[in-house]
Amino acid sequence: MLKETSVQDWENLVKKQLKTEDINAVLSRQNLEGIEVKPYYGEPSYVLKNLPKVEENTHLVALYHEEYEEEVRAFLLNQNVEGLEDKTIFINNKDLAEHISPEETDEYFSLIDVFDEDAGSLDEQLAKEMLAKDFRRNLCIDVALHQNAGASIVQQLGIALAKTKELTEIFGKDILSKILFRVAVGGNYFFEIAKIRALKLIFHEFSKEFDTQLIPYIFAETTLRNKSKLDEENNLIRSTLELSAAMIGGADAVFSNDYKLENQTLLSEEISFKQQIVLAYESIINVFDDAANGSYFVEDITRQFAEKSWKYFLEIEEKGGYLTMLKSGEIQKHIFQHAVAEQNWVEEGKIKLTGINLYPQREKTKSVEEMYSGNTIKPVRLAEMFE
Repeated sequence: MLKETSVQDWENLVKKQLKTEDINAVLSRQNLEGIEVKPYYGEPSYVLKNLPKVEENTHLVALYHEEYEEEVRAFLLNQNVEGLEDKTIFINNKDLAEHISPEETDEYFSLIDVFDEDAGSLDEQLAKEMLAKDFRRNLCIDVALHQNAGASIVQQLGIALAKTKELTEIFGKDILSKILFRVAVGGNYFFEIAKIRALKLIFHEFSKEFDTQLIPYIFAETTLRNKSKLDEENNLIRSTLELSAAMIGGADAVFSNDYKLENQTLLSEEISFKQQIVLAYESIINVFDDAANGSYFVEDITRQFAEKSWKYFLEIEEKGGYLTMLKSGEIQKHIFQHAVAEQNWVEEGKIKLTGINLYPQREKTKSVEEMYSGNTIKPVRLAEMFE
């Protein structure tokens, strides 16, 4: 019979192999999120419930091209297209969203955010016009902007909930079933899986305040923040991992931004989209409700993200809400502080971007001060420092 091995036995073996009595000091890693990551995990004291998707299968979204019509089910539209049938359409253009007449055979989702981060305002008239449309999801809460600007995961989730709260105060609880969350997925693989799961947790908890229990609709796209003009091939690898994290995390729809930042072609668009196809059809990760459920590590960091982001949401509410903090400049300051800290870690090599600050290590061409402003929320790529 096999001898039963205890946790202490494993610890002793690791201590011997690492030649240390303090394995936490050797194996633990810092992160800017303030999340505790342990060297190993046992069964958690609290097990999270299964976190389902809204959609049965994750939509694989392609930028529209006529030649894709027969093979692709879901499109992102930046301009009007006539004659589409039995398609899922994500509208990414404000003018198009205002004037499009939905076809009965298609289903429509808005990717238009009615918040103006520059002005610190909410366009109520646009929101009313969008709510009058026969869409499955009429309003978009965009936190992809914040991720690309350098916001932490905790900030992204807290802001997502704070923007939701602003909408419920104007339009009531029925708005909750008409919202789509647009998120950008970064390069910290397991943290990003946990981010999407935590968004489901906190939105579900928030909906209970209105005597309902809802799951958020999540549209996830690959980030541009960790991409580089100088290293297109590594951009492709990074975006593949980001799509995988989005699907495993339980996004309802995924979209690949072009891995080429310059000189984009139809071929680069096709390759970017087909990353989704490979992941979906060769690993089938787009069909599971909650593929990460039961992973002790992911469960633990999901809980931590949910707790920290809920606390940040409450801090925003205590100071008057999202719009009030935008007008005062506090939200911008919070994002700026995290973005600069992240950029400093890239410069110091604590965050490694292969082909940028590692293999090869390129010379710095821009300072942090040249790249970032504490007054606006704008996308900034980490690699800009070296381009």
